Amino acid sequence: MKERITVLGATGSIGCQTLEVLALHPERYEVVALTAGHRWRELAEQCLRWRPRYAALADEQAAGELRNHLKAAGSDTEVLAGHQGVCALAGLDDVDTVVAAIVGAAGVRPTLAAVGAGKKILLANKETLVVTGALFMEAVKRHGATLLPVDSEHNAIFQCLPRGGVDQGVRRVLLTASGGPFLGWSAEQLASVTPEQAVRHPNWDMGPKISVDSATLMNKGLEFIEACWLFDMPPERVDVVIHPQSVVHSMVEYLDGSVLAQMGTPDMRTPIACALAWPQRIASGAPSLDFATLAELRFLPPDEQAFPCLALARQAMQAGGAATAVLNAANEVAVAAFLDGGLGFQHIGSVVANTLEALPGGCCDDVDEVMDLDARARELARQQVQALGR
Repeated sequence: MKERITVLGATGSIGCQTLEVLALHPERYEVVALTAGHRWRELAEQCLRWRPRYAALADEQAAGELRNHLKAAGSDTEVLAGHQGVCALAGLDDVDTVVAAIVGAAGVRPTLAAVGAGKKILLANKETLVVTGALFMEAVKRHGATLLPVDSEHNAIFQCLPRGGVDQGVRRVLLTASGGPFLGWSAEQLASVTPEQAVRHPNWDMGPKISVDSATLMNKGLEFIEACWLFDMPPERVDVVIHPQSVVHSMVEYLDGSVLAQMGTPDMRTPIACALAWPQRIASGAPSLDFATLAELRFLPPDEQAFPCLALARQAMQAGGAATAVLNAANEVAVAAFLDGGLGFQHIGSVVANTLEALPGGCCDDVDEVMDLDARARELARQQVQALGR
């Protein structure tokens, strides 16, 4: 039988690349459901191409547009509306695998719905672990869900770890970071960065939010938090190293001094295909790595003075509780303001730091409490944005 797939966040970068990989293996996979936020035209094209049984849009008005468009086109795809509709498709009985690719905290509840249904989850939404941490990992264990990382760095670590986990002689894990488009820039140079510059990543094809996070190194901070939870590693055993070529996607160092690295071209279709087929391997469509053309592989420490967001993520993880949820919420607000032209690039870290200071986090007993804290953090961050401006 074909493996039945739901893609949460189908119109985003990871969602689209997932569909590219699935298209290479029509004999192996069936797309049952697709979801998105508000981009109904893009989702309509995907529905007409893939003919899923279900589709959902978090934006109810956009869902109505999609429903009318598909009906006029003769499609029999059933369209659900609102966040409840998205969550309902995340837990469908007749689905085996859920690709969790919704960007930001909006992906928390749908991903948890997939966990609650005991699905195999391909996790590309790092914010779910950043925001809910222990609550999420406990839910995975309680419901017997299978969790496979799609982020290139975490997928690389997953491939390099022994089957027995980190207790089998692992000293530390090393997350690689490209350094983004502003590697080597001074704080003075960063003060004049524009959104257009920040979204032009030198190596990866990503959406605007994650591209800005990569430029500030917050993306690596969020991945640092995610790695601690995914692999049950204390913060002091997770390191970050800048690797501008984005060929080594991450590494695992063992007690005997051995270091295993996963390498490949900077193409997200590789970790997507790895997670889809694990423990088997399938073609991803990504080009092969040409070692003859590799001039050099450089590694250097991150500059946390010019790029303070990585240090803020470390501080939030070490603080424990829900501090990482506050960090993520403040960052989402700050990045959105920057992309809209209402905040300077150099102030993104300031918004996050000030919000963390005003709302340290504390312990939350359930997801509702975490999301309430998320809302409070966003309001505080908006106040910081207004105060700092450009």
